[in-house]
Amino acid sequence: MHFSIPETESRSGDSGGSAYVAYNIHVNGVLHCRVRYSQLLGLHEQLRKEYGANVLPAFPPKKLFSLTPAEVEQRREQLEKYMQAVRQDPLLGSSETFNSFLRRAQQETQQVPTEEVSLEVLLSNGQKVLVNVLTSDQTEDVLEAVATKLDLPDDLIGYFSLFLVREKEDGAFSFVRKLQEFELPYVSVTSLRSQEYKIVLRKSYWDSAYDDDVMENRVGLNLLYAQTVSDIERGWILVTKEQHRQLKSLQEKVSKKEFLRLAQTLRHYGYLRFDACVADFPEKDCPVVVSAGNSELSLQLRLPGQQLREGSFRVTRMRCWRVTSSAIMMSICLQSMVDELMVKKSGGNIRKMLRRRVGGALRRSDSQQAVKSPPLLESPDANRESVVKLSSKLSAVSLRGIGSPGTDASASDVHGNFAFEGIGDEDL
Repeated sequence: MHFSIPETESRSGDSGGSAYVAYNIHVNGVLHCRVRYSQLLGLHEQLRKEYGANVLPAFPPKKLFSLTPAEVEQRREQLEKYMQAVRQDPLLGSSETFNSFLRRAQQETQQVPTEEVSLEVLLSNGQKVLVNVLTSDQTEDVLEAVATKLDLPDDLIGYFSLFLVREKEDGAFSFVRKLQEFELPYVSVTSLRSQEYKIVLRKSYWDSAYDDDVMENRVGLNLLYAQTVSDIERGWILVTKEQHRQLKSLQEKVSKKEFLRLAQTLRHYGYLRFDACVADFPEKDCPVVVSAGNSELSLQLRLPGQQLREGSFRVTRMRCWRVTSSAIMMSICLQSMVDELMVKKSGGNIRKMLRRRVGGALRRSDSQQAVKSPPLLESPDANRESVVKLSSKLSAVSLRGIGSPGTDASASDVHGNFAFEGIGDEDL
C-alpha cells in the first residue's frame, strides 16, 4: 500500500475557491481510493479511541498554514508510512474500523452506488460461476457467495481466496493480486474498465499437507484437481514424459486423489508463477522465471548460450525485502508464506469462520454441480535440459519486468517490507 504524489483539487462549496490536497492510495500498483488528510486524521482518532494511543504509530501533525510543496511531499511520505504500519499490525490491520474505512473510500472514489449486481468469478479450469452480490460486498462476502454456489462447506472456505488476474491474448492469466478484506471485489474489477481483468478462485495456502483437508470433500477435491490440471497445462508444474503418462492414465480412470498424490511429488507443485522478467545476475539482462511455493522463491535463469540455471531464496532466511510496485504480488506471496508458517508453529490451522451479515443478507443462489476438469494437455519433452544449481548466496539480484527501462527503479517506486525483520530462525 503506497501513496502517489498528491493531486491538488478544488474544494467544492468553498466560496474562496481554496484547494486541498488529495492523496491517491495504491494497492499492489493499482489505484484503490483517493483520500484527504482530514479523512485519515478521522480514521486515526477513531483507532485511538478503540485501541489506545500507545498502540498506534505516530500520525503527521496538523499545520496552521498552507503547506509548501516540500512539506506536502513530506506529509505524503509520513502518511504512507503510517498506513503501512497500521496495515502490517496484526491487531490494527485486521480491525473492522480500518478495513471499512478503506472500503467506503474505494466506493466513494469510484462513485459506484450500492445495488445488487451479477459478478462473474472464474475457476482454474475456465468454468464461470455467476453470483448475485451487492456492489458494496467485501471480499469475504463474495467468497462466501461463490462457496455457496459451488456447495463448498463453510469450514473449507478459508482454504481458498479470490485473485484479481489479467487475461493475456493467449488465454493465460497474469496474477495482479489477492483480493484483500479492505476492498470490494466488484468495484476493484470494474474500476479497471477493461474486459482483460477477471476474478479467479484459487487455493490460498502453500503447504501441501493441507490438501488432505480439502480432498475430504467432493467439491474441494474437484477444485484442487482442476487447479492442478490447469497448472500442468500452463507449464507451472514440471512433468517428465513418464510422469505425464502416469497422470494421464489416472485421469482416464477418474482417479482424482491418486492423480493429486502423484502431482504432489512433482517439482513446483502448488507454486504460483509470476510474469516473465529479467535479472542483473549472474549476467546482465538474463531472462528469468520466478515462482513462489514450498516456502521459497524459485528462479530459473536463461544464460547466454541458452544454458538454464536455477536458484532459490528460502523465505525462512529472509528478514526484509524491497520490491517495486510492479512486483508487489511477489511480496504478498512471501508475506503469506511466513504467516502460514507462524500459524502452523503456534498449533493453529488455516480454517476460518466468515462473518455473517445479520441484516440485509442476500439470498444466495442454489449450489451448482461439482467442477468438471478439462483434459490434460501434452507435457513438455522428457529430455528437458538439465538444471544447474546456482550458488545459495544470491543476495543482490535485481529483477524488472520485460520491456521496462533498463535503469533501476527510482526510490519513489521501491517499497520495503520489514514485517519479519525480528523473526529468528527458532520461530520458523
